[in-house]
Amino acid sequence: MAWKPQGGDGGGPWSSGPSGGGGGMGGGPTPPDIEEMIRRSQDKFKRMMPGGVGTGRGVALIVVAVAGLWLASGLYRVNPGEQGVELLFGEFVKSTGPGLHVWFPPPIGEVSKPNVERTNTTSIGFRSASERGRRSGMRDVPQESLMLTGDQNIIDVDLVVQWRIKNAAEFLFNIRGPEATIKIAAESAIREVMGQRALEKALTTERQSVEAQTKDLLQTILDDYRAGVFIAEIKQQKVDPPVEVIDAFNDVQRAKQDRERQQNEALAYANDILPKAKGEAERMIQEATAYRERVIKEAEGDAKRFLSVYEAYALNKDVTAKRLYLERMEDILGNAEKVIVDQDSGSGVIPYLPLPELRKQGGGAKP
Repeated sequence: MAWKPQGGDGGGPWSSGPSGGGGGMGGGPTPPDIEEMIRRSQDKFKRMMPGGVGTGRGVALIVVAVAGLWLASGLYRVNPGEQGVELLFGEFVKSTGPGLHVWFPPPIGEVSKPNVERTNTTSIGFRSASERGRRSGMRDVPQESLMLTGDQNIIDVDLVVQWRIKNAAEFLFNIRGPEATIKIAAESAIREVMGQRALEKALTTERQSVEAQTKDLLQTILDDYRAGVFIAEIKQQKVDPPVEVIDAFNDVQRAKQDRERQQNEALAYANDILPKAKGEAERMIQEATAYRERVIKEAEGDAKRFLSVYEAYALNKDVTAKRLYLERMEDILGNAEKVIVDQDSGSGVIPYLPLPELRKQGGGAKP
């Protein structure tokens, strides 16, 4: 029951109280009368409904108004970037694009409006802070990230899959749990691709090839499922050996780098020494060829000279023999120490001319 003032002494709690007394709350506003407001609203509604609410005409107007409101609820709008999916008694009927549309209101009809332009992200091998509901930090998931390579080694791969809805109807109705399905399919695809590669290549030269092949394989799997999903991009966040063996793996990598460095140094040395050796060999070959040619030419000259001498000797053997004898004796006696003895010097004289001693006294001059 609403509070009403009782007399002039302000009996209610919101009364201003006697003007001269000090008790009570002075100057406060009077609260609204709720019952009076309800009664006035009922009177206004009765005046709007001729014949009264309980009459058949009033009931009909109420039914028409409710039906109009119900039909108006079938009006819906599809925002840019969204795709409308209309259902009739829970069965897919058609898809609609951005704009204003009309469809059967619930519970006969239903409309879903998934965003087909938003890029969604699915993580494999780790959970980010946003996925875990925390402000910072990232947690590794070994059961997803550890996998075997083609050479029977274990590799730790963290993967991010970015995807969008390609067909809203297929996305909503062809698969149960689309995000979980994408996650499982992506994990299966990366394991298959890694199982075809050696560990060293997967860590170094073939990272981009792994991403491209995984994307194609995952898209093929989802298309076979008719999942209505488009794989935009796949990025490997971390590709490392397991934490337990990463130190040993780094030692192996450093040893391989040292081996490659030494091989490169040896190759550089070989590239430096081989041209020099080839040049030296070519020089020696050319010198030997020149020596051979010289010896051959000298031999041919000696042979021709001997033949010419023989021809001259054949024409006049006595003259040629004497000339050869004189030339040879000249060569022999020209460098010999000679002692001349005069047989006609007479008796009592030593027939000896000491030419060697005279040459020695004269300092080697010829007498």
